[in-house]
Amino acid sequence: MAIKVAFIGLGVMGFPMAGHLANAGYDVTVFNRTQSKAQAWLQTYSGQFELTPSLAAQSADVIFICVGNDDDLRAVVCGEHGILASAKKGCVIVDHTTASADVARELAKLCDIKEIDFLDAPVSGGQAGAENGQLTIMLGGEKASFERIRSIIEVYARFSRLLGPVGSGQLAKMMNQICIAGVVQGLAEALHFGQNAGMDCQAVIDVISKGAAQSWQMENRAKTMIDGEYEFGFAVDWMRKDLNIALNEARKNGSTLALTALVDQFYADVQRQGGNRFDTSSLLARLHKS
Repeated sequence: MAIKVAFIGLGVMGFPMAGHLANAGYDVTVFNRTQSKAQAWLQTYSGQFELTPSLAAQSADVIFICVGNDDDLRAVVCGEHGILASAKKGCVIVDHTTASADVARELAKLCDIKEIDFLDAPVSGGQAGAENGQLTIMLGGEKASFERIRSIIEVYARFSRLLGPVGSGQLAKMMNQICIAGVVQGLAEALHFGQNAGMDCQAVIDVISKGAAQSWQMENRAKTMIDGEYEFGFAVDWMRKDLNIALNEARKNGSTLALTALVDQFYADVQRQGGNRFDTSSLLARLHKS
C-alpha cells in the first residue's frame, strides 16, 4: 500500500519540498493557511488540498510541517483544527520548522499521549537547497522513528542525521545559525575593507576562496554582495527570529554568545534601513550606510 503523506505549510521551503514528495510518487495531501499557495501547488504537482491541518493529516502515515515559528507550530499541531485532532495512532510527525527546542519537547509529549511519533527536523540549505533537493536535515527524536522516515526525506535531502532526543535537531540548527552569523559578518567586513582600500574585490575573492578563508557564504554570496544585490534567499526577518531563539537558549544553558548578539543587532540595523526582506548577506549594506 502506498505511503500517504501530508505536508503542512507551503512557503518558500515547504512548496518545493512537498513537490519532491509528489514527484517521488507519494500520495501527498497539502494544507496552507493562504489557500492561493495551495492552489498554485496543485497546478504544479499531483496531490490533494484540505482546508485544515486536521483534514490533511487524518489518513496520513507521515505528516510533515514547515511553518514560521513556535506559535504557528502549536496552532497546526494542537489547535482546534490541528493535526492531533485527527492523526492516526502510529503515524510520524516530522517538523521542519526552525523553532525552539522547548516547543519540540512540548509537542513531542502531546504526541506521545496519542501514540504518535514526533521528530524535530529543521533544515539548512535555503530556498535553493529545497528546490534542488539538496537540503541538510538535523533531527531529534527516537531512532526507530528516524529509520521509518529516512528514505522519504532523502527525496529532498542530500544529508540527514539523527543527533539525539527530541529537541536536538533544533539545538543543532541554532548552532548552524550562530556559525552563519559570524561568517557573514566577517565576509561583509572584508569586502567593506577591500572596497575602501580600492581593491578589485572579486579578484581577491577568487584568490582567497582557494585558501583557508573559503566558506559557503564566500562561494555563493560574495559576488552578489559586491554587486549590491540582496535578493538571494533567507531573509533578515527570519534570521533575526532564528538568532533570538539561539540567544534565548543560550541564556538558559549559560552560554556566552557575544558575537551572535552583536550580529543580531547589526541585522536590526538592516531592518531599520528597510532591509527586512533582504537576504542575510545584506550586512554589507549596513556597512555602506554606517
